[in-house]
Amino acid sequence: MEEESEPEQSAWAYLPDTCLRHVFHWLDDKDRVQAALVCKKWSGALHFGSLWRSRTITFHGQPLKANKLEFVKALWFIKKFSKYLEHLEVKLSNFYKTNATQNFLTIMRGLFSHLGKYNRRLEFLSIEHLGLDRPIWKSRGRAQFIKTLALFLKKKRKHLKYLNLKGARVSLEDGCELLNCLSWLTNKSSISEMNIEDFFHTHLHVHSSTLFHQTMSKFHNLVTLTVNYNCVSDELLDILREKSAHSLCTLNIKCHSNDPHQQVVSGTSWANLVKRAPKLSMNFSFDKILKHDHLARILKAVMPLKSIILQGGYFSDPAWIMIPTITDLLPAYRHTLQRLTLELNNSEERLDNELLQFILSCRRLLFLKVWAFLSVTFVEKLLQNRARRDCILTTIHVRIYTNKQETSEEDQLLRDIYRKFKNLIDSELDYFALTCPLT
Repeated sequence: MEEESEPEQSAWAYLPDTCLRHVFHWLDDKDRVQAALVCKKWSGALHFGSLWRSRTITFHGQPLKANKLEFVKALWFIKKFSKYLEHLEVKLSNFYKTNATQNFLTIMRGLFSHLGKYNRRLEFLSIEHLGLDRPIWKSRGRAQFIKTLALFLKKKRKHLKYLNLKGARVSLEDGCELLNCLSWLTNKSSISEMNIEDFFHTHLHVHSSTLFHQTMSKFHNLVTLTVNYNCVSDELLDILREKSAHSLCTLNIKCHSNDPHQQVVSGTSWANLVKRAPKLSMNFSFDKILKHDHLARILKAVMPLKSIILQGGYFSDPAWIMIPTITDLLPAYRHTLQRLTLELNNSEERLDNELLQFILSCRRLLFLKVWAFLSVTFVEKLLQNRARRDCILTTIHVRIYTNKQETSEEDQLLRDIYRKFKNLIDSELDYFALTCPLT
């Protein structure tokens, strides 16, 4: 009787590790676990470190059963493979009740404790929209979470490169305490990218705080910084020039009407920073700040502006006249501007000609988004100039506001314009244009 031969293994068993890793990369957690049951080699593939370097978990304040189960599984995988974790993003959803904050605090305390013991690689941490100023955060729970987060940041400060606490809404003292936790040894920090937009309470004059300036002086290698304009001052610009000019590439600034924005920041301070930081580009976002005198006080011609967003909401204000801004202020950035977003209720004026001329003067402008009262011919003229290569736009998004309820005539004209420039649009543009009754 012949000896029984070893069963033949599938060719899949001999798949190179590089290919196997690529296959597992495209599977979700559930499918990875199932695939790991195929054979011993595939079981080992589950422990490829590259599969677990980046994780996102979503905490649902009012979770459905499926969401709760998904969160528990995601949390389990983070702890199971925590030694590989480099990138952690925590998202909050439907976070509206006090019991949700208590549950979140308990879970994050456990997660941070585990990562503090078993992880030595975390470089990226993002927790957006905590909203610690909201009533759902009782004072005790708020204090406990800030203490828990501070201890975790101290443990990870030597490795952490990116911190995003956008929307935390903390007091000046608590905010500076958290940021100070990132410094070590000779009051230096390894952080290169930091997002502290809406990090502090609204209405705070952060720009005049000595504590804030002392805190920011500990960051010596910033590449990207995102802040509110109420943090910006001559002192902050001097700190950035002295500590991070060699590395600073991107400065994102949000200016909101609810935040203080009356401070005067000198053009000399901006010029000194730009001179010492030749790689610097800036992105500015204005929310409900459209008056020319306010913008003129903030915007300086020396700024290397790459993107600007001007949002006015749906309410008309006769004092918000945009033409002086388009003709006098924005042309200072025609050599650097690449993205322009205008969301305006300009029912008191027409911007078509001035806006078109400004767009054509911007030799590097790639992205255009305009929601405003415009004529349909504005779109046609813009596409005509794009077809002649008078501009290099690759994205054109236009929403034409109108006071008329019936827009069939304008809609037909837009369809005719699309057909006329169809080849250009389909081959070269991310394009849409539509009418929107605004009454």
